[in-house]
Amino acid sequence: MREKLQSLANLQKVDMEVAAFKKSAETYPKQIAELEKELGAVRSAVDAERGKLDDIERQRSTLEQTITEEKDKVKKWEARLTEQRSTREYSALAREIDIAKKSNVSMAEELVELGKTQGTQREALKAKDADFQARAKELGAKMGELRAKLAEAEAGVKGLEEKRNEAAKTVDVNLLRRYDAVRKKRMPAMAPLAPPNTCTGCRMNVPPQMYNTLKVSLGYDTCPSCMRIIYAPEAIEPASK
Repeated sequence: MREKLQSLANLQKVDMEVAAFKKSAETYPKQIAELEKELGAVRSAVDAERGKLDDIERQRSTLEQTITEEKDKVKKWEARLTEQRSTREYSALAREIDIAKKSNVSMAEELVELGKTQGTQREALKAKDADFQARAKELGAKMGELRAKLAEAEAGVKGLEEKRNEAAKTVDVNLLRRYDAVRKKRMPAMAPLAPPNTCTGCRMNVPPQMYNTLKVSLGYDTCPSCMRIIYAPEAIEPASK
């Protein structure tokens, strides 16, 4: 019986290592996702600044086109001045030309201000892009480390699972079936009793008679509270003298 329990204890030791690796591995994808989200936020900030610059450039382009069209219109009107037959028509057209020229001056001033705004926005975009590049390098390095740790953990799990398969072969079939049924619900699946009669898995007391029986028989039983496989420590390790 001691060999059966010892084989199961060895198997559980491997299972505990596998569980630890898996728990560790579970944190890495979440951390990577958080870093990717952070990097995405920085990238969005750059895109926002680039969008502002694009808007300014579109405004400048539209304004330049409007100014060109208005200047052409003024030239045509000026050419028509000499064609006017009455003073009234001449004055009306001259007034329109004057209004158009003042409008062109105003648009030219607006174009200058847009040019200044464009320059400022280019600097803002440059700063945001530099920040993005620095953060991308920093976060990329962190993500690389996490991916390496994840790969290492996954490789560790794979290696331990192979080790588990070998360890499982040494366990009694019936005991293994019972152990696996408990393992699916809670770990550790087997736990020694502690004096006077406590299951170390759930910290609940078992009937004193059960404890005494296991001490004498050096076998195993089921904890009434948590359904773990329980045994007296002496069943695996001889009592110290």
